[in-house]
Amino acid sequence: MDLNKVMFIGNIVSDPETKSTPSGQNVTSFRMATNRRWKDKQTGELKEDAQFHNIVAWGPLGDVITKYAGKGKKIYLEGRLTHRSYDGQDGQKKYWTEVVAENIILLGAPGDVTTTNSQTTQTNNNAGQTDNQTNNEPEIPAEEEIPTIDIDDDQEEIKVEDIPF
Repeated sequence: MDLNKVMFIGNIVSDPETKSTPSGQNVTSFRMATNRRWKDKQTGELKEDAQFHNIVAWGPLGDVITKYAGKGKKIYLEGRLTHRSYDGQDGQKKYWTEVVAENIILLGAPGDVTTTNSQTTQTNNNAGQTDNQTNNEPEIPAEEEIPTIDIDDDQEEIKVEDIPF
């Protein structure tokens, strides 16, 4: 038995872009960054490394990403690695690695949060109400159902030649 699975928690760094294949299937692509921090054993200095990942989401999952997640949004993503190759304009063979998203969970506060004059105003998307709290009081995010989509295993396989980019 083999396993090809990746799991990321990171930030979307480009607005999702949706295109359609010639067969009418929607495909959404975007880039995501994950960060790693560690302390250098030699110098004791804190170091950080960012990795950028190309993400592709097919069908309804891509539609949800386009609607609810944009640049700067933190998400949890599950998917699988794929590798493609193509001939560049210079005649050289080019290679491309990307993650095909299979499940996402939107992370972060459920409402829009803005700070003004030592008070925090949070808009609860479910109730349509506004609550004012001082910075000394803890913020309790309103409960909100976070949309997730699992791709069905019985869905038709996507062909590489249908990818419009």
